[in-house]
Amino acid sequence: MKKKHLAMLLSQLKGFPEPRPELEQYRTPGNVAAELLWLAHSLGDVEGKIIADLGAGTGVLSVGVCLLGAERVYAVEIDGKALETARENAASLNIDCIDFINADVSEFSEKTDTVIMNPPFGSQVKHADRPFLSKAFEVSDIIYSIHLAKPEVRRFIESFTRDHGFSITHRVTLPFEIPAQFHFHRKRLERIPVDIYRFQRC
Repeated sequence: MKKKHLAMLLSQLKGFPEPRPELEQYRTPGNVAAELLWLAHSLGDVEGKIIADLGAGTGVLSVGVCLLGAERVYAVEIDGKALETARENAASLNIDCIDFINADVSEFSEKTDTVIMNPPFGSQVKHADRPFLSKAFEVSDIIYSIHLAKPEVRRFIESFTRDHGFSITHRVTLPFEIPAQFHFHRKRLERIPVDIYRFQRC
């Protein structure tokens, strides 16, 4: 499978049935998801691996790693309706290697080879990404995560990563499209720069 084909497949998956602003439930764009997944796959962190998708939403990243050969995926999501959509998305592509877990990420404790995630950016609830990073650093030695590409966020990520005994091995910046879906959105389509990180335990 080529990255372009992967992006196209992921773009066709169902989005959030009832997106909740307090959870910052924005669908991960197919091209952004494919960029993260392709990097992970090219570095040997997907094929045959046990993977956790923390804050899995509608399963875009979970489905993507399965398409690239993951052995088992734990899709952890607090929103039951979003998780049901993730089940439907997986079923639409005949994917059966995902364990769907309706829980807060703090309750997840399985050790995994790799974590992939698109946590909340912290726009609605400050530092909403911290519990996701903390849990990821606890359960895996390799993490891929998406965060806002802002100087203050980068400083926080760099400091938080060091404090937990990890290093940043890769950082890729690209635009993330957010269509208007909440009352406070002023534009029909917002493009914001995000960083895709790869963290590795030192």
